[in-house]
This record gives sequence, structure tokens and C-alpha cells, in this order.
Amino acid sequence: MTDWTEKYRPTTLSEVRGNNKARDKLEEWAETWDDHRKAVIVHGSPGVGKTSAAHALANDMGWPVMELNASDDRKADVIERVAGEASKSGTLTGGEAGRRLVILDEADNFHGSADYGGSREVTKVVKNASQPIVLVANEFYDMSQSLRNACETIEFRDVSKRSIVPVLRDICRREGIEYDEAALEKIADSTSGDLRSAVNDLQAIAEEAETLTVDDVVTGERDRTEGIFDFLDALIKEEDAEGALRSSYDVDETPDDLLNWIEDNVPKDYEGAELADAYGFLSNADRWLGRVRATQDYSFWRYATDNMTAGVAASRREPKGGWTRYGPPSYWSKLGRTRGTRDTRDSIAERIAEREGTSVATARREIVPFLSELTHHCRNRDLTIRMAAAYDFDADDVSFVTRSGADTNKVQSIVEEAAERKAEETVERSGNAFFDSSGSDGDDPADADSSDEESDGADQQTLDASSDEPDDDRGEDATDDNQSGLSDFL
Repeated sequence: MTDWTEKYRPTTLSEVRGNNKARDKLEEWAETWDDHRKAVIVHGSPGVGKTSAAHALANDMGWPVMELNASDDRKADVIERVAGEASKSGTLTGGEAGRRLVILDEADNFHGSADYGGSREVTKVVKNASQPIVLVANEFYDMSQSLRNACETIEFRDVSKRSIVPVLRDICRREGIEYDEAALEKIADSTSGDLRSAVNDLQAIAEEAETLTVDDVVTGERDRTEGIFDFLDALIKEEDAEGALRSSYDVDETPDDLLNWIEDNVPKDYEGAELADAYGFLSNADRWLGRVRATQDYSFWRYATDNMTAGVAASRREPKGGWTRYGPPSYWSKLGRTRGTRDTRDSIAERIAEREGTSVATARREIVPFLSELTHHCRNRDLTIRMAAAYDFDADDVSFVTRSGADTNKVQSIVEEAAERKAEETVERSGNAFFDSSGSDGDDPADADSSDEESDGADQQTLDASSDEPDDDRGEDATDDNQSGLSDFL
């Protein structure tokens, strides 16, 4: 049977149910794109019609679609090649002025080491695009601040029950399915604003029943996991050791994330000896999780879960009551605040590692701090220029390593001089191919002298070293023109 979510996907914006204001705002963004030429982030919960609205918009505008999904390869070079080129060029057969719509789906997943450099490249593509781009995201704040600031934003809210029921009713009519109105309302209630899930539930139930009734919906209703806040309340205040462990089975969190939740919220109700005992069990859980990471043996998860649930519950020494304001782990917010910095650091470390022939971890841990101390605030200007040229640093990279402002004239001038130096070295090295070890290349000596006088001191030293000094007299500190590495600028 055909997937009904695809079969009944809206083809125009007028068919998109719910979120009328967001839909109209998206249409206005497209119609006025030539005036602002900014990308737009469409964000909201899964299943509320974000991607469908983007495709429907393309149909309304007559724009061909180029889509890159988070399931595709998301490395920086792929994004630049696929989305970058698509965002710069239109089509001869496209819509108005050869426009095409670039859709970057699951844009909140363009981050982290799995798609190295992806987030940074997406921001670059968005800023330089000459075609309209729609970024679709579930979690708005999982995207970098620089990317959010470069785009307009439109929020799609959960679809209301009164908007979901007519969609289900229309599908039943088209499929020739008999139904009770109460059954459709029950499906709409149970899917919590997720229109896609409502359509999927309708199809699943319709395959098993000739006529849809409320009883069919209750029987086919999906299992619901326990909310993390309800679990924390049960763990910290209510359940005994066994009950806390059983409650954890219904929580949709990995043991690593669950540990972070418990660790941050236990101190809000526990104190003294019971808090010390609870942290002892959490420490044991962390050790087991470390063994999982080291061995990839996920059977150790159960020991971690036993400690962080049954152990914490058993640490309670007196009844807990009242309401407590639990919150997400502070560790996550810290990661969110530092994500841009960590992405820049990792990008720099990868380029250094590739050039130096070392691991990215070594470059990040040893070489980047070493360079940072040598070039702090660009005080050693010549060394900073050599570093930028050697590793092809841009202004953001130089600013990060030297801890200077990226927009300062000093940093900008260093990047410009580094580019000039690279160009000069390229010409110089290609020119050296015409000189033999004795300096005789068939040209008139007078011409060579004249050329030497016009070159700068660095060029003169290179030519002199290659033409006048025997190889065994050049010393240990001399470097070959093609040698790469830290010695290029140190």
C-alpha cells in the first residue's frame, strides 16, 4: 500500500493545513526574495508540515527544487559542491529569473564531528547564496547563532485537533473508508499536534478494520514513553529502588543523557549524606558508561542504569514532597554556547593535522595552544603572517588562534599579507624549477643580477641558498623549498 503521507502531501500552500500565519509568511518571503535575498529557517516539531510547505511553495512559485537532507553526506566539501553551487546558479527552464529553491532539510543536524565543517559551510552557503534557500529544522537553537542571525525565521506550531480531523476525514473519503467521527477525533487527540503521525496512524488502523471505531483506535494506539520530568519526580521523590529502575524503562533517553539529567537535578531535593550516597552511585554509573565507550560492549549499560536509578532511589533517607522545578542538564547548554568555538577549533586542528602529518587530537591538544602562545594578539606579526599562510587561515581562524578580534584591521591585514605571501611563494617555487644547483639556466648573468635586485630579501636568500651554497654546507636549519610543517614559519 502506498504511504498516505506521501500520497496526500500538499502540492500547493493553500493545501497546507494549520499554521496559516506561518504559511502566509513563507509565501511573502518567497515573493519578496529579490528585495531581501535572505535564506529562511522554517522550524517546529516533527510532522507539522515544514518540509511539505517548502515543496508546496516551490510548486506555487514554479521553482525547481534542489534538496540536501541530513541523511546525505554532510561534510563541508559536499555541502559546498551540492548546495553551494545550486544556491549560486539558476536554471534555464526554472521559474522567474531562472530561480530554483534550495531546501536543506534537518538543518539542525549540520554540526558535530560526524559532519565535520558542515555547520560552518552551511552558514557560508547561506550568506553567499544568489538563490532562495529554505532550512528546515526541528530544534531552532541546535543551529549555530551565526547561522540563525543570517536567516529569517518562521515557526510552525503543532497542528490543532480541529485542523487534523478534516485532513483525516478527507483521506477516508478518498480511500472509501467508513468511519466514526469520534475515531478520527481520538486519532487527532493521541498524536499531540503531529499531523504526519495522525495520517500514519489512520493508515495503520484502516488496514486492520473495515469501519473505523473508537475501539479500533484505542487498540492500535502507539505506546507512549514516560516524560523525563515525570521520571525524575518518581525517581527522586516516590519510587523505591525497584520502582525507579522499572520507571527508567519507559523513558526515551540514552543512559548517557539520563545520567546528565539525574546528576543536575538530584541536588534540588537531596542533601547531606543522601546526596553523597546518590553521587557515589552516579559515579559508579559513569564508570560503567566509560567501559561502554572503551569496549563498545553495550551490555554494560544495564549496570550503569542500575546505579543511576535504583542506587539513587535507595539513597533517599526521608520523604520528599512538594513541587520541584527540574531542568535540562547545564552541560547541554554549555555545549550549545560553545559549539561555534569548538567547531572553529576543530576545523583549525584538522587543517594543521593534515599538513603536519599528525592526528587531529594531537593538533588540537598540543599544536594549537603552542601557536596561540607564540602569536598571542598578533604581537609577533611576521610569525602570525607565516602561520596564516602555512595553514590557509581566514580572519576567523587567525582571531581564534591569536585570541584577537576577527574584525580588527590588524587581523584583516595579516590575512591579506598571508595571501600575498602564499602567491609569491607559489611563483617563487615554480620559478626555482628552472634553476640548477650551479645557478646556470642559460640566461645572461647580468639579467639574473637585475632580477635579484628587484626581488625582496626573502627571495634573494632563497635564490642564494639554491645557487651558491653546496648542499653539505647549508647546515641543519636550512629547509627545502617544498618542505611543509611548523618549520615553514618558525
